Amino acid sequence: MGDGLRLAFGVMGNAASLLLYATPILTFSRVIKKKSTEGFSCFPYIIALLNCLLYTWYALPVVSYRWENFTVVTINGLGIFLELSFILIYFLFASARDKIKVAAIVIPVILLFCITALVSAFVFHDHHHRKLFVGSIGMGASITMYSSPLVAVKQVIQTKSVEFMPFHLSFFSFLTSAIWMVYGLLSHDLFIASPSFVGGPLGILQLVLYWKYRKSGIIKEPNKWDLEKNGEDSKKLQLAINNDINGKS
Repeated sequence: MGDGLRLAFGVMGNAASLLLYATPILTFSRVIKKKSTEGFSCFPYIIALLNCLLYTWYALPVVSYRWENFTVVTINGLGIFLELSFILIYFLFASARDKIKVAAIVIPVILLFCITALVSAFVFHDHHHRKLFVGSIGMGASITMYSSPLVAVKQVIQTKSVEFMPFHLSFFSFLTSAIWMVYGLLSHDLFIASPSFVGGPLGILQLVLYWKYRKSGIIKEPNKWDLEKNGEDSKKLQLAINNDINGKS
């Protein structure tokens, strides 16, 4: 019964996490269409990549006992693919300055993961100490990932607009945290459950702010086409006035 319930929450966690990881697809579709990153930061995607790398390694039989965390492997493996895709798209369309920033963060992140994997595999010789070592680093990365929406929270409070914090992103973040917290508790694995103690309350905070400021609407900048159209209309109006004045004179 216990293993079946844990597996059920693992499957639900996979589904919720997939929706959360796939949320940026619309953003990066716009990046490809406009061929511009529009100045937003790539940092959350790099931290998410580190989180996925560490927890994939954590859940593999090298660190965990056999395949006890198979559902953690599946979703984080998919997360690696998605986050790498997002980072690559960002890098292709970013300015030269932003490309340097991305490289300056990605390289240390990859090195950190490689060092963690090598140390856990060759320095520690039992599952308990490997889980303790990799889980501690993974927990730090996961908490950082869940904390990244605080930037959006600050923008929402300052602008009183939910433009920077879509509802579906806040909802899936909360849902994912809640499900993996239950999975971790059922597995008696605090390295899986603990990050959700941060992610859960932050998800609730985002939902509360969305509910509070949802009626404020979204701040929209004038569309370039609209500006050009208004400019043309003004020119036509001015031309008509001039013609009318010339006709009367």
